[in-house]
This record gives sequence, C-alpha cells and structure tokens, in this order.
Amino acid sequence: MASTNDLKNGMVLKLEGGQLWSVVEFQHVKPGKGPAFVRTKLKNVLSGKVVDKTFNAGVKVETATVDKRDMQFSYMDGEYFVFMDMETYDQLMVDRKAVGDAANFLIEGFTATVAQHEGEVLFVELPAAVELTVQETEPGVQGDRSTGGTKPATLETGHQIQVPLFITTGEKIKVDTRTSDYLGRVNS
Repeated sequence: MASTNDLKNGMVLKLEGGQLWSVVEFQHVKPGKGPAFVRTKLKNVLSGKVVDKTFNAGVKVETATVDKRDMQFSYMDGEYFVFMDMETYDQLMVDRKAVGDAANFLIEGFTATVAQHEGEVLFVELPAAVELTVQETEPGVQGDRSTGGTKPATLETGHQIQVPLFITTGEKIKVDTRTSDYLGRVNS
C-alpha cells in the first residue's frame, strides 16, 4: 500500500477489481477552499487505455510489484517471442499480445525491458529509438524534392514506415519505436 502523496511516474497501481494501472503523470492540487487532491493520468497496463482519475490527498492505494528486467530477444518460436535474461540466462516465452507494437522493431540481439507481475508478462518496452536496416525501398526520383516528400520503406523486421526520398535499400536508419517515425541516418 502507498499513499497518493507517494505517487511517481511509472508506478503501477492495483485498482478496481485487481486491474493494473501505470501512472503516466500526476499533479498535486491544493485549492484555496476544500481538501487537497491528486489528479492523475493512468494507463491500463494490459489494454493500453488511458484514463484521468482524481484521488483525495493522502488516500491509500494498492501498489503492484512489477518486476522490470532487461532481456535480450533471442528468436521467434511460432507465435512466441523468446527472451533471455542476461544475468541468469533463463529463457522466457512471451506471446505476441504482450509484445504488442514492439514486435515491429525486434531483431535478434536487441535488448528490451520485460515487465512481469506475479509471473505473468505485462508488456515489453523498447528504447525510444532503434537502429534498423532498410530491407527494401523504391529509388527516389530526381526532382521530387520540392515538397520534402517521403516514400514507403520496409525494415529488416518486415515493418513498413515512411522515409525521405534520399534513403536507399541497405542503409541503416534510426526509427522512433513509439510513433514509427524516421529519425535520421546512422553514420557507420
């Protein structure tokens, strides 16, 4: 148990029938009249749904212990992603639902944060940006640059994103894992 005064970003709370909610942001409010309260933005750990919730200041809330570990993605086994704990070398099979959009950016050897609660995998979190190789893209047409246009490119993971016209097949680029946006070339 924790008090609403102890809330921190990233903390996981157990609310309403045991559902797990992660604190995205919080704000302590002391109005001129009336009791203080805490305004929060919470994200459902399993569904990803974001809600605003207000608590009275000092109210006790149940916290969930979420074990976050950095693990290395090893390989795909059917519909499961196999991750290896770099300290114990234990392997963990994670289903596609728990991996979510991170699947678009995972290649063998990448390190991701795997969050577990009571042995169940909640989600897989990647760094904000990853470096991937462009598997295939059309050549940019000369003279198409007046609008700073983009073209589709398929990454080595099979995921398709929009890249500037000057990017060629085989180039290594940086991609934002949250939005699938092209961030720039990687100088090797």
